[in-house]
Amino acid sequence: MTCILLRLNSAAWLAIFVLATLTRPSQAADSVESTPSGVRSFRQSRAIGLQRSKLRSQNPVRIASDVKPNRDEFAQTIGPILREACSDCHGADTQEGNVRIDTLDPDLLHGKDREWWLEVQAVVSNNEMPPPGEAELSDADRTKIVQWLSNEIQVASIVRRASGEHHSFRRMTRYEFNYALQDLLGLPYDFAKDLPPEAHSEEGFQNSSDLLHMSVSQFEAYRRLARRALLRATVRGEQPQVLHWGVTMKDAGRIDWAKQQKQIDQAKEENADDPEAQQQTLQKLEESFRQRHNVPYFKDLSGGQTVRASWQYRKATYAHKPTTSPPQIPESLDHVAILPRGQNNRFRIELGNRLPDEGTLRVRVRAACENADEASPPSLKLLFGWQASNEGRALLTVGRADTPITAPSDTPEFYQWDVPLGEIYPRNSVRKTSPLGAMPNPSEYIAFVNNSVSQGPIRIDYVEVTAPVYDQWPPESHTRIFFDSTNRDHEPDYAREVLTAFIERAWGRAVAQTEIDRKLELFATMRPQCDSFEEAMVEVLATVLASPRFLYIVEDGNADTDGRVPLTGTELATRLSMFLWCSIPDDRLRRLAADDALLQPEVLQREITRMLADDRAKRLSEHFVHQWLDLQLLDFLNVPRSLEPLKESMQREPIELFHEMVRNDASVLDFLHADYTMADERLAVHYGLSSVKGNHFRRVPLDPTGRRGGLLTQAGLLAMNSAGDDSHPLKRGVWLLECLLNDPPPPPPPAVPEIDLADPEIAKMTLKEQIEDHRNHAACMSCHAKIDPWGIAFENYDALGRWRDQVGGKPVDATSKLFNAQPLDGMQGLKRFLLEQRQDQFVRSLVHKLTTYGLGRSLTFADRSDVDEIAADLRRQGDGLATMIRMIATSELFRTK
Repeated sequence: MTCILLRLNSAAWLAIFVLATLTRPSQAADSVESTPSGVRSFRQSRAIGLQRSKLRSQNPVRIASDVKPNRDEFAQTIGPILREACSDCHGADTQEGNVRIDTLDPDLLHGKDREWWLEVQAVVSNNEMPPPGEAELSDADRTKIVQWLSNEIQVASIVRRASGEHHSFRRMTRYEFNYALQDLLGLPYDFAKDLPPEAHSEEGFQNSSDLLHMSVSQFEAYRRLARRALLRATVRGEQPQVLHWGVTMKDAGRIDWAKQQKQIDQAKEENADDPEAQQQTLQKLEESFRQRHNVPYFKDLSGGQTVRASWQYRKATYAHKPTTSPPQIPESLDHVAILPRGQNNRFRIELGNRLPDEGTLRVRVRAACENADEASPPSLKLLFGWQASNEGRALLTVGRADTPITAPSDTPEFYQWDVPLGEIYPRNSVRKTSPLGAMPNPSEYIAFVNNSVSQGPIRIDYVEVTAPVYDQWPPESHTRIFFDSTNRDHEPDYAREVLTAFIERAWGRAVAQTEIDRKLELFATMRPQCDSFEEAMVEVLATVLASPRFLYIVEDGNADTDGRVPLTGTELATRLSMFLWCSIPDDRLRRLAADDALLQPEVLQREITRMLADDRAKRLSEHFVHQWLDLQLLDFLNVPRSLEPLKESMQREPIELFHEMVRNDASVLDFLHADYTMADERLAVHYGLSSVKGNHFRRVPLDPTGRRGGLLTQAGLLAMNSAGDDSHPLKRGVWLLECLLNDPPPPPPPAVPEIDLADPEIAKMTLKEQIEDHRNHAACMSCHAKIDPWGIAFENYDALGRWRDQVGGKPVDATSKLFNAQPLDGMQGLKRFLLEQRQDQFVRSLVHKLTTYGLGRSLTFADRSDVDEIAADLRRQGDGLATMIRMIATSELFRTK
């Protein structure tokens, strides 16, 4: 079948590709794509690149035990071709880049030059060498070199892999530790917020075994955090008293209405002797009291009067007092608060100083859309804050997501937020020491913001606050540890039950009785020092969570006859759950691992499908994408306060795109260009897209011009690789090479001269002209020739990723030529080139990156054949992202140590 397909002409290839891709969700809109005459569509570019793919036709290499390097072919064919084409620049007289081609050892199995051969393969296969104007290399000779190198590299990689020259022994990352505690205790808290951030490996990953070691002091920190988590998950004594706040808007506006009435009374008093003037003054006041405001305000629906909502922190005059019994909720109210949209339009409800430290803060608000004809509902955001004095204050977003307010104004509905009080930080530090009404003010408040981009006002008529809320007592997080048992009254037996169940879930395996016995000895020592069974058990369980058996990902498989080390079922379950969920295995995965059922291919496939469909798979999207694309650059990007909501949307866009592609098993080539993106209203406005309303991300179709679509044109990735106030071609080019093509440029030599902007002649140049002038320096040429053309193709995008046609009154010139004289005509040209010429390189790069992340270690030369095999199989099966994840997780590389 493969041979027949390879004989098909270009037209047949394109027809097959069209039929195959029309069924893919990510490419459905391609059928309406239109392009200027003579310019290939991106769909056609995909088809051309697919036809050119060498990975698709690559066959697995089968090696004998006595395999030897193919020196004869090198001596007779490859060596002479290389000497003829490369010796002028890399021979006895000249060694550009410190490479001498005629002295490289062709033995990739035992020789010392395999890294140089990898570089030779890359530059020859990508047509980067020989450079234009130098010795020519025919297509036939180029194919011979690439085929010989590919075979020798794969053979050497397979042999070296069998020798087992790598390991994945490491501790959990900060985020893995946090998710593991969340899943173990059943609480969505940030248990690891006090741990320092992880370092990044050279490839940008935080979960690399080369970095994740542990000191004695770190073990102590992990035990302290584990103990704190257990104390928050469990309870002692009786259920705390519940406090209730029920606030009508008439009560919330009592001070402001009183101020308005004072104005009326003052006007009457000042004009008491002139009834006509008094009437006119009062009429003007009445008219002014009926106007709308561009800040939060109260409105009396019965009379139409309005008054601006005010707040100030002194003396807690705006604080509402709680009750110990639930308030009676009024059926209807004639006073409402109106919240116009805007980040700075905060409507506060002050609660005093009696909010507890722990438990759930439940906020319910009865609200509606002010304008019934809104095509899309406005969104409400919840904040928590305090202001003790002029200098001491805090205001934090505590709602997990904005809440769309869909109810019409005549039938308002309740909307609810449940906020863990222990997760709010910082709290008002004087709330327990300063009396209410004194300074510094100990009071705390909640605040509402209409966080919409373009929708109308929100109407609120009632706010209800309850704390601490427990839907059951003891809470579920407590009973999952201290469950009911017939041995509950006999502490030694009950302690054994609790310990056994907890340790098996935490360590992901069955536990020997000797291990349980050691923990029981510790419990017996601790019990006399504690007031309750639960208190003593928490101390023992903290040692379970501070054990290397929990903190470390340990793989102790036994070598088979081939010299490889297969993972046991338990080890595979841990590696799989860390890959897809960034956490420990769940109960189902542990059960399948316990009897080695997980080692069966069909069971493993089924579990991968289940895990990818679980909400916890979003963790893979978030953390892999963040590390793969180096999004910490965007995290650290300083923007004006007005742009912070847009920056948050920029941070979410690549993650949302990745997860959408996983859900639909979309082609990974969508990362290079797609006819859709994931956007909320802020991003849509930034991109000039219409008909996108609301703050939630959704799939948005794009026009076929190529200005947007894929990673290259996402505003956040463009902004983080800018110079602050303008684009930065060098940063953007380096990012593309490192993150997407896995082809990082060499580091710059020392003492590289900077662009002299003080020179008036240079200052008059365009950015592209300045870069070209800088590149003409001898010390700069070698690096910049490889980087600059890629980055210049991004020049139609400014520092915030907005499209532009002019800079400083001059047309943008985004054209460039690669090192091999390949022209790139802006972003459209860059995308077409990548789709037509570099599909294999990108696919292999992504397989390499995702495998590195999945294994938790840097890949070595010994892993190269596995990566090539996965990439080749992926290309033959349609390049789906979910397919790639499954292939990695079922590969021999993933299932062995």
